[in-house]
Amino acid sequence: MDVDIISETENPMLHRADVTFELTHEDATPSRLQVRDSLAAKLNKDADEVVIRKLDTKFGMRKTVGEAKVYDTADDAREVEQDHMLERNKIGAEEADAEAEEA
Repeated sequence: MDVDIISETENPMLHRADVTFELTHEDATPSRLQVRDSLAAKLNKDADEVVIRKLDTKFGMRKTVGEAKVYDTADDAREVEQDHMLERNKIGAEEADAEAEEA
């Protein structure tokens, strides 16, 4: 899977960059977590700092256009993003599991 950055806009108030990207893939559309990991690697960020907001694949095409929010830290992502987006991107899931085990 190849990831190409189309545009990147800094948003200093929210400690993030808004990124639009295009993915070229061989088989079916990759999962959100696979895309998140690939984009994070391309941007030299930790996977918990990247939130995939949207993936759009046209029928029969091997290209997907997506939107992501790339935060300075994982804590910034947890403060700003909605809970359902954090859950979809599996951000903070490890900490919630650790807290549940302690209780």
